[in-house]
Amino acid sequence: MTQLATPMPVFALLTDGAQVEIRPLVPGDREAIAQLHRGLSTESLYLRFFAVNRGMADQVAARLCREPGPGHAGLGAWLRDELVGVAEYEAIGTEDVAEVALAVADHMHHRGVGTLLLEHLASLARARGIRAFKGDALAENVAMLRVFADAGMPAFRHFDGGVVEVMMPLSMGDRYLDTIAERERNADLASLKPLLRPASVVVVGAGRRESSPGGAVLQSLRSAGFEGTLYAVNPHAAGRQMRGVPCFGSVADLPEPVDLAVVAVPAAAVPDVATGCGERGVASLVVLSSGLNADQGRALLATCHRYGMRLVGPNCLGLANSDIALDATFAKGHPRPGSAGMVVQSGGVGIALLDHLSRLGIGVSSFASVGDKYDVSANDMLMWWESDAATRLGIVHVESFGNPRKFARTARRVGRQLPLLTVMAGRSDPGRRAAASHTAAALTSEVVRRALFTQAGIVTTDGLGDLVDAAALLGTQPLPAGPRVAIVSNAGGAGVLAADACVDAGLSVLSLGRRAQERLRALLPECAAVGNPVDTTAAVSLEAFREAAELAGEDEGVDAVLIVVAPTALGELDAGAEVSGKPVTAVVLGQAESVEITEQGLPSYAFPENAAKAMARAWSYARWRARPAGVAPELKGLLAAEVRSIIESHLVAEPGGGWLPPRETLRLLEAYDLPMVPWRWVTSADAAVKAAAELGGRVALKAHVPGVVHKTAGGALQLDLRGADDVRNAYRWLADRFGTSMQGVLVQAMAQDGVEVLCGSVQDDVFGPVVVFGTGGVDTDAFGDRAALLAPITDADAAELIDQVRVAPLLHGHPARPAGALDELRDLLVRLSLLADHHPEIAELDLNPIIVRPDGVLAVDARIRLAPGRAWDPYLRRLR
Repeated sequence: MTQLATPMPVFALLTDGAQVEIRPLVPGDREAIAQLHRGLSTESLYLRFFAVNRGMADQVAARLCREPGPGHAGLGAWLRDELVGVAEYEAIGTEDVAEVALAVADHMHHRGVGTLLLEHLASLARARGIRAFKGDALAENVAMLRVFADAGMPAFRHFDGGVVEVMMPLSMGDRYLDTIAERERNADLASLKPLLRPASVVVVGAGRRESSPGGAVLQSLRSAGFEGTLYAVNPHAAGRQMRGVPCFGSVADLPEPVDLAVVAVPAAAVPDVATGCGERGVASLVVLSSGLNADQGRALLATCHRYGMRLVGPNCLGLANSDIALDATFAKGHPRPGSAGMVVQSGGVGIALLDHLSRLGIGVSSFASVGDKYDVSANDMLMWWESDAATRLGIVHVESFGNPRKFARTARRVGRQLPLLTVMAGRSDPGRRAAASHTAAALTSEVVRRALFTQAGIVTTDGLGDLVDAAALLGTQPLPAGPRVAIVSNAGGAGVLAADACVDAGLSVLSLGRRAQERLRALLPECAAVGNPVDTTAAVSLEAFREAAELAGEDEGVDAVLIVVAPTALGELDAGAEVSGKPVTAVVLGQAESVEITEQGLPSYAFPENAAKAMARAWSYARWRARPAGVAPELKGLLAAEVRSIIESHLVAEPGGGWLPPRETLRLLEAYDLPMVPWRWVTSADAAVKAAAELGGRVALKAHVPGVVHKTAGGALQLDLRGADDVRNAYRWLADRFGTSMQGVLVQAMAQDGVEVLCGSVQDDVFGPVVVFGTGGVDTDAFGDRAALLAPITDADAAELIDQVRVAPLLHGHPARPAGALDELRDLLVRLSLLADHHPEIAELDLNPIIVRPDGVLAVDARIRLAPGRAWDPYLRRLR
């Protein structure tokens, strides 16, 4: 059973970027609530209560401060120490409909307080079983009606005598989530502007030596050409100039509030410095300092929330924005201005990537080393890039996730606009241990992180070298329209190696069309090969070599061109071909750097394998971006109330959770119309014989014995039973084997042969519900052929999930095997994902095997483990 949701205090952003605290109202807030209502104007009182009665303030305060319960709740929004808004709901009539009301201080109107409170109240009510809000407003209360209309929830209006009744189902469809995301993006951008586009910067702890982090940052800010106002804080140099910058003894001595403070002081001093910054009106912080203990970290974050300062770090390299020549890092050199946005946790990784992108000429638009990411994270930078015209490529290196579901949804949206790349860090056990100690956060399993990146359309690489290779191509070339590659080389052997590399990477190397081959024969020496790969021979001229590459690229059957150059003494060749609308890459054998950008703007690799993998990643991203987003179908026959009843009954009996008995397992699955092999539950040999007769044909018997999870290994399974004697003997054998431990037997019809697959779900502590698909049967663990996606999934996600595993060709069919019922399999995966998403108490769900045949899909065996659920809304607007 999910516990009664009790929201923790959180901070969230208003439309102008200001931070407010949202928390439940308690008896100690009674006077503040009353004061809020006493301060409302006559007009506001009338619109809120349909009358003007200032004596109601104490009554409202008493009602809002009651003990919380599933039928009522109250939330308050606090700006510093002032209560600026309240929201409440009260169940009416039936338990799943509640009346909602809001009040916002007059001076806080039009800043998004009411909308933010409504979102948080709806999330809380939803977790407590409320299905709809009902709100009454006078027809002239345009502001409140706009709050209801803009909430993103379906709204049904009814007019009655000057009063508008609005009914709002608390559904979380795409429209609602998109509406929340848009509000969050706008508020986030407003809050990040002082951080990433500051007009003034102070370095606190600016040392005299450039070898100190603060001194290095101050020097970087000056030498990069930052045109805003610069200050330094160093009590030992107060009243003097430090590298041409006025220096003060403390932040309190600054002549004006500044937009950004870069803090480079010992860990013990960080909380006090942050407090001083907040009191002086500093708008944002970058904390380079490392080694903060838990108390210091909590004090730092609390101070930032109290004063409304966005925070990067602690334990970070700093940040940069090339658009305003801002380099607030202690990297060795300045990043070259360019088109790549970058967010990293590791400062060392950040330095390496800055160097590579600068060397390649791609350059950097904005950079943030978020370190321990107390506040600003990859999610914030994704939203910044989305609105930044200079950013055409995003690089994300994260070792842990605070809210992976919001990250995935944000990345999916941003990825439709620009390619996002990442490196899969911590794949090995030692890598995971090192990452955890470095970031104070444990990495989850590789398969789940790959699921997140795949679903979000993020180009995933296995190392920094691969990431730089992919960035070189995606940062300079158009996306390929398909996987077909034309290879043009002046050395036949090199062309063959390139063709092998392309095929190994999942690309196609097909023969060129007849017209292209004819034109190439007319251009090249008689001994040249013009099929694909094209071997121009070593004696070809520079002009002919370029023209050959262009002719190959113009073929309608070609989506990309790979030029391979083997330097010879017969003449200088280069990869200067231009093919309109198609990506062109080069391989120059013997090239010193693993990847370079040529004068013509083409990525040039040292080895064919690198070029092929980079092109394959570009094609994978192009295919994802061109794929329809898919829809979450409105499925019929989902008996959620029956599932909740089964779950709650089990958790009342077993508060700690455990494996659900077979009968309840099958009932639960059938409540979401998941296709199961026909079954009967029996507790005697005679009942088993009767059940087998009802089912007809061959049957299987499965004993339910607590503690025996794998029935084949535990000897709790009897298969292929025919007739009453077989069934009776099998039941007696099971009863003799397990004695009083056997609580019953499941009788199931034997399924016909087909392709065996596994479908399941896991409730991950960090990522939430995850759907798993792969090869099934008793050998599923040996094959390890599995893929995963975060639930819920769309129909397009389900199709993609099926195609990710090695068993996919059998499901799609071949001349000796007809295709399976893929539409039914996709429907099963979508239903399974909804079941896992709707009911977080389902800790594990395993359908294995599922038999896929041309005439249908049936699950043969099922297991479900329940655990007390934690109500958590990943899409709710809140800061970390």
